[in-house]
Amino acid sequence: MSILKDILYKVAIESVTGSTEIAINKIEFDSRKIEENDVFVAIRGTISDGHDFIEKAIELGATAVICDTLPLSLRKGVTYVCVNDTNAALAFIAANYFENPSNGLKLVGITGTNGKTTIASLLYQLFKKAGFKVGLLSTVKILVDDVEYKATHTTPDSITINHFLKEMVNAGVEYCFMEVSSHGIHQKRTEGLHFVGGVFTNLSHDHLDYHPTFAEYRDVKKAFFDQLATNAFALSNIDDKNGQVMLQNTKAKKLTYALKSYADYKAQILENQLSGLLLKINGNEVWVKLIGTFNAYNLLAIYGIAIELGLDSLEVLRLMSELESVSGRFQFIVSNSNITAIVDYAHTPDALENVLNTINDVRTKNEQLITVVGCGGNRDTAKRPIMAGIASELSDKVILTSDNPRNEEPEVIIQEMEKGVAAQNYKKVLAITDRLQAIKTACQLAQPNDIILIAGKGHETYQEIKGVRHDFDDMKNVKEILGQLLK
Repeated sequence: MSILKDILYKVAIESVTGSTEIAINKIEFDSRKIEENDVFVAIRGTISDGHDFIEKAIELGATAVICDTLPLSLRKGVTYVCVNDTNAALAFIAANYFENPSNGLKLVGITGTNGKTTIASLLYQLFKKAGFKVGLLSTVKILVDDVEYKATHTTPDSITINHFLKEMVNAGVEYCFMEVSSHGIHQKRTEGLHFVGGVFTNLSHDHLDYHPTFAEYRDVKKAFFDQLATNAFALSNIDDKNGQVMLQNTKAKKLTYALKSYADYKAQILENQLSGLLLKINGNEVWVKLIGTFNAYNLLAIYGIAIELGLDSLEVLRLMSELESVSGRFQFIVSNSNITAIVDYAHTPDALENVLNTINDVRTKNEQLITVVGCGGNRDTAKRPIMAGIASELSDKVILTSDNPRNEEPEVIIQEMEKGVAAQNYKKVLAITDRLQAIKTACQLAQPNDIILIAGKGHETYQEIKGVRHDFDDMKNVKEILGQLLK
């Protein structure tokens, strides 16, 4: 049991009604999970407002309520703590409740539009290979050293974050690598955490369904670096036009990485093949199994982070040469008929363009490139025509299909995508609503040596339609269609 007064440390309190000397059981922001002697934190969400459920929480046993507006009627025996921002309060309360576990770890946050999962996951791989106990908080999964848990959000809620960080501390984990999304930063989920380092990958069109403008999206990312401490490092990709912006006001040690610009960590691509990359990083050559310019950036960031965390540079290069690609990130198979199928999470215009350019850079042009792509429902609609335009410009054939249509009609999403296809590319494009049928059609159209790109869902093993998640795995489906016998 914790004492309410103790877990309110660092919370910006405006008023208190009742005693803060009470013992509390646990913290909840979902009123349905409240039990006897819990603290209920009323969060204003995008769909519902926790303040509407304060009475329900009390009826279920909450003895303390954290809110930004006091209810008109206050219950006797319940402590009400009015705060400036309940999201920030939840973050600090959760950190205090779990005894500030981030202080016992070397926690590195990775933010940006693309590359977060790859960098975080490969860092986990690299540090495990180096013999350390490591933690991972990513879109794909949560790892407490060797124990795996399912991930549901890029940046989990503050309670979940601190719960797993505490598990890591208890397991003797030394390093933790964490994806940090713009949603997570904006909703203050990373407040109260101690990061030893922050990394900026890039910024492109995404999440404009959530952020009203690109400028706000950029500034939210920047806020993460503004919060870093003086003893932390901030590593930024300065080939991206927003790279220097991220470093402007940070108190952390400023570091840069780039392929094109002068930087602290500099790389050159010597060879780019379907089998891997030959890179020259700060004067030393290394062969890696990942491919593409976007992965050269990811690997360079990984190198810089590992060096800043104290690893030997030559040992880091050796470990990088052993790294395997991340689930759903440019994963490819070759069928017994020599058809290459690539599954990639690319779900933004920039990511899709990067993947298609990478394929076009390494192929001979004697084969067809067939792209299967869709866009998610109830998300940023502006990117739909852009993505279809990119796919049709950089592919020989394109099949527009469903991604996760959610509560939208997939046919409507596809129609919006089709508006971005230039007149000269109309004949390249098919529209097949059913994703499985779209993948089957791509496989039927493919001839020996052709390349199929299935973009948008990557590691996801479901398709969300009308609020229901159905089993759906792009890699599993394409393997079955092309045949299990792989080269």
